[in-house]
Amino acid sequence: MHMFLISKKQTAHATAYSSLLDDLEKAQYDLALAYNRFENAMDPDLIDCCIYQVKALQMRYKFLLTKAKQFDEEDSYAKNPLELSEP
Repeated sequence: MHMFLISKKQTAHATAYSSLLDDLEKAQYDLALAYNRFENAMDPDLIDCCIYQVKALQMRYKFLLTKAKQFDEEDSYAKNPLELSEP
């Protein structure tokens, strides 16, 4: 029974990490679109709008990237140190 709970936690952790990576990929795509809109904007008000969108998406991307790095750090600390060392 206890082994099943560990497996369930690992599955939930892997699912959360996969979802985070999907969000990170979507944020990167949205940021590329926002840069494209900014480059093609002609109206000053539209340029301002694009600048705010790019800034907001940059902040979201940075947040998601930080979260993904935290997941990686948790995984490395959770493992046995003897397994991490190379012979």
